[in-house]
Amino acid sequence: MPAVAWTPLLLTLKVASLATLAAFVTGVAAAFFVARRPIWGKEWIDAILTLPMVLPPTVLGYYLILLIGRNGAIGKWLDAHFDFSLMFTWQGAVIAAAVVSFPLIFKSARAAYEGVDTNLEDAARTLGLTELAIFFRITFPLAWRGILAGTLLGFARAMGEFGATLMVAGNLPGKTQTLALAIYDAVQAGEDDLANALVVITSAACIVILVVSSRMLRVRHA
Repeated sequence: MPAVAWTPLLLTLKVASLATLAAFVTGVAAAFFVARRPIWGKEWIDAILTLPMVLPPTVLGYYLILLIGRNGAIGKWLDAHFDFSLMFTWQGAVIAAAVVSFPLIFKSARAAYEGVDTNLEDAARTLGLTELAIFFRITFPLAWRGILAGTLLGFARAMGEFGATLMVAGNLPGKTQTLALAIYDAVQAGEDDLANALVVITSAACIVILVVSSRMLRVRHA
């Protein structure tokens, strides 16, 4: 692998890992809330939380700029109190990747929770277990394969994120340039060998992730 490919590869792994962690925590919690709480407008909430999956990347990036840009609700607060901006930073790339990977984890986790037999949870309540204990001892252990499969898909999606990342974090070599952005630059510059190497790396990683997630789902439904 060309030496120049290591920097975007390592940055991509860092960004995708942190983004997946953030999406996992929020997605698993949101999925449990939607799947288990008798709330009004549940499908509307589901649609809003799934929206990043279907929105054009430019629209999603624009929303993020409105939120974390220097004049955005969060961005203005960070600038005023910490003199810090998330724009054109790897942290901004993490936020963009987390947002686009969130729906994959959320949808998989919700389906996994809804596949758990609620009679088991009710039986645990009659034995005096708290809701927290029921979640960690019954619900999550029974749903973990589906959640893990969704998490792997979320990681693959975070690795391939391009549009929203470009708008929020830019394309700064060595700072915010991920594999997807490096491939774009290599193609634009006519560096076919580098582009081919980066494409092979990205494709191989995604294929492995998809195979593993498919096996996890197959075992779950067996």
